[in-house]
Amino acid sequence: MATCPECDAEIEVDEFDVDKGDQLSCPDCGSNLEVVGLSPIELDLAPDDEDDDDDDDDELEDDDVEGDEDDDADEEEDEGDGGFDE
Repeated sequence: MATCPECDAEIEVDEFDVDKGDQLSCPDCGSNLEVVGLSPIELDLAPDDEDDDDDDDDELEDDDVEGDEDDDADEEEDEGDGGFDE
């Protein structure tokens, strides 16, 4: 038996059927749980997949900003070259 960290419900978990890192749902509150200990079985709230998606979006936004900086640098070089040719 294990205890849900969210609602304190007793959850029947067969220690021979799970490994550390496995995920399951609490039948009472529906929370996503992760097995963090095996003897005795310990459960913790599983990390949300939505957070991982947000991290990916942040990386794309950072790439966009870097691309904008490169465009600005090219424009400055073009202006500088134009002044020398005249």
